[in-house]
Amino acid sequence: MIGSLSRLPVETALDDGMRLLQELVEIRSPSGQEGPAVNHLVEWMARRGFAAHRDAAGNAIGILEGPSGNGHGPAREIVLLGHIDTVPGFPRVTVRGGKLYGRGAVDAKGPLAAFAVAAAMLGPLPGWRIVVVGAVEEEAATSKGARYLAQRRKPDMVVIGEPTGWHRVALGYKGRLLADVTIQRLLSHTAGPESSAAELAVAFWNCVTQRVAALNAGRTKIWEQVQPSLRSICSSDDGMLETVQMRLGFRLPLDVTPDQIKALLVACDERVGIDFKGEEYAYRAEKNTPLVRAFLNAIREQGGEPGFVVKTGTSDMNVVGPVWRCPIVAYGPGDSSLDHTPNEHIALDEWRAGVSVLAAMLRHCLLN
Repeated sequence: MIGSLSRLPVETALDDGMRLLQELVEIRSPSGQEGPAVNHLVEWMARRGFAAHRDAAGNAIGILEGPSGNGHGPAREIVLLGHIDTVPGFPRVTVRGGKLYGRGAVDAKGPLAAFAVAAAMLGPLPGWRIVVVGAVEEEAATSKGARYLAQRRKPDMVVIGEPTGWHRVALGYKGRLLADVTIQRLLSHTAGPESSAAELAVAFWNCVTQRVAALNAGRTKIWEQVQPSLRSICSSDDGMLETVQMRLGFRLPLDVTPDQIKALLVACDERVGIDFKGEEYAYRAEKNTPLVRAFLNAIREQGGEPGFVVKTGTSDMNVVGPVWRCPIVAYGPGDSSLDHTPNEHIALDEWRAGVSVLAAMLRHCLLN
C-alpha cells in the first residue's frame, strides 16, 4: 500500500492504522532501545508519502509538506510530537474484547500511531508542513529526543502525544525533580546508642515530608501541591561502613522551582550526599488559541463533549513549551490511569475516535 491514506476509504485507512499500532506495541522499545520501533515507523511513513528519516538523536521523523507560494506564503509548521519509548516491562500483547493490551498501547504508542495515521489520511496541505515525531527517551529523565528537536525546529503549533482520553485536551504538566540520596555511617554494635544508617534515612525522609507538608499548607488542589515520593530505598554494609541509598521524586506546581526543593532537602541534613537530576519546570499552555478551538470543534464533530485537564506528571511539553512559545496542547486517546501498569490497554473504538478528532483538528487548523 503506497501513498497517502487519504486515497483510501476511511474505514480501510483506520484498519491499516490499527495494524501499525499493534505492530509498534509488539516491538519492545524501552528508553534507550527504541531503534527497531523507530525504523518500523519511519518505513511505514515513507511508504505512505512522508519524507521520513531517523534523525541524529534517534527520533522517527515524518514530514508532509504542501506547496507554498501562489498566495499561500511561506510554509507554516505544525509538529505532532509523540514518543516511541516505553517504561520497562513487557506484558503479553493481545487483542481481546475490542482492546489492545501491551506496553505502550496507552503511553504513548497509541497517541503516536494516531498522529501518523491522521496526518497520512489528510496528506500534504498547501502552505503547511506537518511533522510527525516519534521521540526517544521521553520516559527517561534525559528527554533526549525532545531536547534535540527544541533547538532545531520553530513550529507554529504543537500537539504532544499523551493519553488524555479522546474527548479531552491537556493544557499543562507539573514540574519534576529527582534526588538520589546517600547516607553513610561507620558500623557500630546494634546494642549501642548510635542511630543506624537506616534510621538516619527514615529521619531524613520524615523531615522532607514534614517540610513539604508545611509548603503545601493552604494548597487545596493536587495541581497546586508539591507531591513527594520515596521511589526506592536500599541498605547495605561491607563490614565497616553502612550505606543507605534512596531515590526521591517531587512533582512541582507552577510556583515552586527545583531549586526551592533542593534547598529544602539540604536544610534537612547538610551532611547527606544528594545527586539531583531530572529537573523540569511546570508548564501551563494558553487556553484561548486557534489550536485549542480547533480541537474543541473536532471533538464536538465526533459527538463528544470536550473537556480540559492538567496533569500531575511531566511530558515533552515541559521541554519544548518554554522554548517554542507557540500554541501547544497534549492530546491522545487512552486512559492515563493505565500508564506503566501490567494491565495497560487501549480500547480500539476510542483509538479510532482519537484519529478522527486529530484529522478533523488538522482540517480546522490548516484549511481555515
